[in-house]
Amino acid sequence: MRKTLHSTTRVQFAGHETFPLRLLWLKKAFDAVGTGTPSATFQEQSAISRFGVGRNMAVSMKYWAIASRFIQEKDRTLFPTALGRLILADDGFDPFLERSATIWLAHWAIAGDPAFTTTAYFAFNELSAIEFDPSTLVHQLEAEVGENGWRATHGTIKRDVEVFLRGYVRRPGTQIDDAAEPLLAELNLIREARFGGWYEFVHGPKPSLPDGVFAYALSEFWERQGGPTALTAERICYEPGSPGRVFKLDEDSVITRLMALEALTMGAWIWTDTAGLRQVQRVRDPEPLDFIAGSYQGSPAMGALS
Repeated sequence: MRKTLHSTTRVQFAGHETFPLRLLWLKKAFDAVGTGTPSATFQEQSAISRFGVGRNMAVSMKYWAIASRFIQEKDRTLFPTALGRLILADDGFDPFLERSATIWLAHWAIAGDPAFTTTAYFAFNELSAIEFDPSTLVHQLEAEVGENGWRATHGTIKRDVEVFLRGYVRRPGTQIDDAAEPLLAELNLIREARFGGWYEFVHGPKPSLPDGVFAYALSEFWERQGGPTALTAERICYEPGSPGRVFKLDEDSVITRLMALEALTMGAWIWTDTAGLRQVQRVRDPEPLDFIAGSYQGSPAMGALS
């Protein structure tokens, strides 16, 4: 398996203020940004009354909105992204985060890119085992930090792993206010294993993942490979940063989705299986955001994920 984390990779193990991404935060952050606002908006004393949360939570809200790529930061100013406007604007596809497609897009941004959420990226893409325990994950991340010359203390990494698990794992029998519900836990991608203190990834077809979100993710993965004219099914299934690894899809499910791409992309991408070489060929470049619209037509509501 090709290693994707190097000394030049942008990484981050903090910024969330120890809070996982919550259900209502992305819309609140998006609305606060408007057409542009100073980055300090989320750090000022007024943030407490503006967002109805403590100052640390407001900072965390901004962090997760950036990590999810619904807003962006440039020159100490926050702006909505094109993806954010498409989905979270009042007239967007899902302003109140009621559709599964939005959660899958947030997960793709968080687990498919190490820039802001390195622990999530490492766990989904670099761990080879299905089951893992938090202490081993901490040690492996510390080894990556040492090997690549990054700066992160043991305490920082340990807290980041704790936030990562709290964000993705639903606790059975725990009563949580809907507003405080970890958004990504809705996807059921990680669960507690049979052994106490261990966790396991949930592999499978992911019926709540729209084909359009899969195609959007594939287009980004394709560009990160340098935009070759073709990608093999093996790379799409197993390479770090690929849709197969980030979404924890089994191989048959990936192949089924790849075979449907020609119709989905109106012939821009074509599936071929010749002499045992299974791959997707690029005939022309579609606009990735065009895949998003179709994702909401058949996307189930969040409650259907449970």
